[in-house]
Order: sequence, then C-alpha cells, then structure tokens
Amino acid sequence: MRRRAGSAPHVRASRHGRHGREDRSPVVRPPLPAQETREERFDFAVSTAAEFLRSAWPELRDVRFEVALMPPASDDDGIPRWSVSTAEQRIVLYRLPIERLGSLHREDELHRRMAIEGCVFRAAAEYLDRDPWDLGPERFRYF
Repeated sequence: MRRRAGSAPHVRASRHGRHGREDRSPVVRPPLPAQETREERFDFAVSTAAEFLRSAWPELRDVRFEVALMPPASDDDGIPRWSVSTAEQRIVLYRLPIERLGSLHREDELHRRMAIEGCVFRAAAEYLDRDPWDLGPERFRYF
C-alpha cells in the first residue's frame, strides 16, 4: 500500500489486546444485595416494635405509628423525639433527633436498634398513660 506524503500512517485494527489476548468484556462483579439506608433500618425497627405492641395491647391496634424527619418546633424540654395524639390515634417518631441526639454506650447496629425501639415503647407508653416497662413485661422477665 502506498502512502501519500504528509498523510498519517494507516493503523490496522489488531485482533489482540496489548497483552496478546483477545479483547475481554469489562469486569463485572457478582450481584450484591442492595445496602439498606439508615431510613430503611429506622423504619424497619419502628414497624417491628409497633407490630409487637399492637399484638400485645388491643388499645394500640388502631393507632398509626408514623415516622417524620424532624418535629415542627422544639418545646420547653428541648427537641422532642416523638409526638402523641390520642384524639387522632397517632404516634409520630422523629428520626433525626432519635438517631443523632441519643447517646449510645456502644456504636453498633444492635444498640442503635435498641434505642429506636426504646423510643417506640416510651411513645406508646405515653399514649397509653402507662410505664414503658409495663408494655412488655414478659419480655424482661428472665427468672
């Protein structure tokens, strides 16, 4: 093949890669399970605790447990972790104050979940006008 003066040389496509092998497909990892977000873990902890309470207390069967990001305003005691409305049969738990303002003695998934469930129990106890320890008495008796 002749080349014209001033033209770039013709490069022939190689059927081999730079290491002498044929082209390979890009590396594809095996499918991994989707990671849960903090919101999903929070919602799951609230829903499982609420279902336990609904099954144990008939007064809570029609109560809606909701999750909101932040309370509309702070009160005299600071930033509330939940609000209770017996007239509307509704308990609202505020995710950010529960997650960020709580103090855990150990930073792991189990203790975060226990803190969330503790707030659900205390909110339900406020709704029922009872002590939180009365809501699940069999759960805490080990003797």
